[in-house]
Amino acid sequence: MLIGEVSRRSGVSTRMLRHYDSLGLVQPTGRTSGGYREYSADDIRRLFHVESLRTLGLSLNDAKRALDEADFAPTELVGDLIRHTRRRIAAEEELLAKLERVEATAPVEWDDVLRIVTLLRALESESGARRQQAVLSHDDSAPLPVEALVAAVLSEDDPNVAGALQWSLARAAGRGLADLAVGLDSEVVDVRRRAIAAIAAVHTAEATALLRRALDDSDATVRGRAALALGSRGSADSIAVLLDMVVAGHNDVEAAEVLGLLAEVSPGADDVVGVLQDKLDNEDDAPTRLRITQALAEIPGTAAREALARLTDDGDQAIAATAVAIVNAQDRGRGSRRQSEC
Repeated sequence: MLIGEVSRRSGVSTRMLRHYDSLGLVQPTGRTSGGYREYSADDIRRLFHVESLRTLGLSLNDAKRALDEADFAPTELVGDLIRHTRRRIAAEEELLAKLERVEATAPVEWDDVLRIVTLLRALESESGARRQQAVLSHDDSAPLPVEALVAAVLSEDDPNVAGALQWSLARAAGRGLADLAVGLDSEVVDVRRRAIAAIAAVHTAEATALLRRALDDSDATVRGRAALALGSRGSADSIAVLLDMVVAGHNDVEAAEVLGLLAEVSPGADDVVGVLQDKLDNEDDAPTRLRITQALAEIPGTAAREALARLTDDGDQAIAATAVAIVNAQDRGRGSRRQSEC
């Protein structure tokens, strides 16, 4: 079979067939009287073997060795090819993700594309300062790659960079909450903590709904961040978790302050005092009782005042002294207000 016919049947160009011949990879066994290459059936079979090996990613040199060297074992080479292919696939998937993130921003001008790519590259930097600066300096007029920012905030360990990412996502007016919600369902507790911190920075109805959902999280930090954010927005749904935070000593000062805020806007302030009083009466741990006493100082109204007055006679001297100090401070505050009104 002449070279032209071989090319048509195999799909290998005549130029490549001549290259194979020059390398000794597939050499025609005969020549016509006119000097043209003539391929035998065995030559054609070898050609198809070469093409099959090339589909596995073998170089021409490795394909020749595989066919000609009896001791050329495939195991190591195939293993290398597998590792190389995995690296190539990972690189292609990374490129695809980057392209999709650029596309998601719907850039209008090439300048927008360049700004987004610059930000994406900076987010991959090992320098936390560079990542933070890239987020904070992103041009407000340029599209925001929200999906990339969410992916970054869910994996960011540096608190300064995480804060910048949360701030940037808060400007996105709720975009990205769906992806953050996925992070909130992660089995990895650190991912859930990062997700709730980012959600807490967004002030939309959808974000508030996600915060309420997080109140049932198995992790105390996730529950606490959700409760603090919800309570700051005036949601009484957070009261139970905030009370638990005071008792457990988990961000108890912040929890008490938010309980005080809720007591000002919620008719259930006396209920909060009642729960705190009940926990005091049934708690033997001195540090826990002290935290509850200090929390009562943040609750406005007569019920909290009366509870503190009773605690001035508590059998624990530290509790009694703390209650006395709080009551005296409140009295001085009232006296100062009356003088200013006069």
